[in-house]
Amino acid sequence: MTTTPRAVRRRPRPAAPPDPARPLLPTSEQIRLLDPAGTPLPAHPDYPAPPVEVLVELYRRMVLGRRFDLQATALTKQGRLAVYPSARGQEACQVGAILALRDDDWVFPTYRESMALTARGIDPVEVLTLLRGDWHCGYDPAVRRTAPQCTPLATQCVHAAGLAYGEAYQGRDTVALAFIGDGATSEGDFHEGVNFAAVFKAPVVYFVQNNQYAISVPLSRQTAAPSLAYKGVGYGVPSEQVDGNDPVAVLAVLNRAVAHARAGHGPFLVEAHTYRMEPHTNADDAARYRDADEVASWQDRDPVVRLETHLRDRGALDDSTVARVAAQAEEYAADLRERMHDKPTVDPLTLFDHVYAEPTPQLVEQREQVRAELTADQEGAG
Repeated sequence: MTTTPRAVRRRPRPAAPPDPARPLLPTSEQIRLLDPAGTPLPAHPDYPAPPVEVLVELYRRMVLGRRFDLQATALTKQGRLAVYPSARGQEACQVGAILALRDDDWVFPTYRESMALTARGIDPVEVLTLLRGDWHCGYDPAVRRTAPQCTPLATQCVHAAGLAYGEAYQGRDTVALAFIGDGATSEGDFHEGVNFAAVFKAPVVYFVQNNQYAISVPLSRQTAAPSLAYKGVGYGVPSEQVDGNDPVAVLAVLNRAVAHARAGHGPFLVEAHTYRMEPHTNADDAARYRDADEVASWQDRDPVVRLETHLRDRGALDDSTVARVAAQAEEYAADLRERMHDKPTVDPLTLFDHVYAEPTPQLVEQREQVRAELTADQEGAG
């Protein structure tokens, strides 16, 4: 008689003890390595600035990301996209998070991370497939090590904790990074995800982009804490707050957060103070809850201009390099425009695909009802 061999269970990778050099509480002031004009500030002993060649690549991807974002916004106004949540103004966070990771790490994005996904190298048409409404996800999550963009607030916090714990259990040093908005920190899934990751030492970085508003709800209505970073201490999770419009500081802080998680010390919470320059989505009227002076004050802290000024002062950028990057960005946008003109072939019956591994009787019944309606419509049109 033959028997099926039992699955081999691996021992989880031993969790490292807490990092004694990393207190739970964040610094009382945001970590900042460049002032708003791009001038270097005194070095921080815990957060060394990344090498200049890394900063040049950060600048290049930020420029491409902004041009992508502007093009996606235009496509929405032309009716090519059903909706688009812009991340303009948050380029340092969107791109810095990606550069802090290895290619084999995992990313758990929200609906606003389209720019981050393009920075990860995912085809921009595939990124916009969900927002165009013709498929659940345009890219292969397993190949890209990137979960589908998540619309329900904070559910990705739990997903990231589970995957990271599973990777650690298999003995791998994979890190998962979950993007979160300020509003999502008020959700129960945020609590469950961070708490689970803390208890089981899952290697997750929870990256909160505090862009000051959860749609129209200001931060003051989300928390009474000094900052969202202080939420980490309640879970026993070390945390930090950073100027989210300072690209050098964002990457420096995330580099340490990722290293902390990869070393087996468990999760790390980072709050980046930033601002979304555009409305929540194209369906939002931001003028109803914020005034033009507030937007203008943040415009003066533009992360792209800030990094460009810094790199020019260091001699790492000149006019020709800036022009070359700008030309790459225009080519990128033109290619996206051209390919988005192709109308996708949409089959309504695919709505029922991938809901369950084995379709339930109710799902089969619903699919057959839709199939009958489509057949009737086609016969009527004929």
